[in-house]
Amino acid sequence: MTSTILITGGTGTLGRQVVPLLRGAGRDLRVLSRGSREPGDGVAHVTGDLLTGEGVEAAVAGAEVVLHLAGGAKGDDVATRTLAEAAARAGVRHLVYISVIGADRVPLAWFRAKLAAEQAVEGSGVPWTTLRAAQFHDLVLMTVEKMAKLPVLPVPGGLRFEPVDAADVAGRLAGLTLGDPAGLVPDLAGPRVYTLGELAGSYLRARGRRRLRVPVRIPGKPGRAYRAGDNLAAQGADTGSRTWEEFLVERTAGGR
Repeated sequence: MTSTILITGGTGTLGRQVVPLLRGAGRDLRVLSRGSREPGDGVAHVTGDLLTGEGVEAAVAGAEVVLHLAGGAKGDDVATRTLAEAAARAGVRHLVYISVIGADRVPLAWFRAKLAAEQAVEGSGVPWTTLRAAQFHDLVLMTVEKMAKLPVLPVPGGLRFEPVDAADVAGRLAGLTLGDPAGLVPDLAGPRVYTLGELAGSYLRARGRRRLRVPVRIPGKPGRAYRAGDNLAAQGADTGSRTWEEFLVERTAGGR
């Protein structure tokens, strides 16, 4: 019998790609979500809420490895602390967490919550691995789609991204989950750095649209952090293989 891996966020953008990889490796999987689901493809589903703690102890019980992918706009630090404490009590031998590049450098609430979540993992007493990844292509696409609906396209000066494909992140996480605890591993980013204007411009061209562009400035400490590239990968980072252009062609094909 193989050891059980508990996955939070297993039905999300990243989870849907990680689950088949781990299942293909012959591992028994248990997916924690807030809504009930029928089991399928050898994957068990359990119900629980990481923010309230309801059902988390039962979900963790018997799991040797926990892969924490679940995240949201708020409360990531609380949810991760709840999970990490439950994992420690259950004797989990490896806790794997997906964070974001710049968690320790960008002075915004979401980044601070991700850093606090990292600290909860590290301080749990459970052997751990944390991967910081860049923004997914899917998130960047959602952002530029919303921007493109405006009559005028705002272009924040100095705001750069190095978007990474979710499949590249999934592959890296699957390997880390199946391996030994490694602490904070090298960042994972996409193969190229873009300005937000470049990303939005390529989307507009793919859709056959035009927008007047207006430069704007991000104020305060967040603006200084972004202009300094604090949200970009550190030296020695790993690089995904799929480019933004390849992703965009697939997503916008036939959509003009």
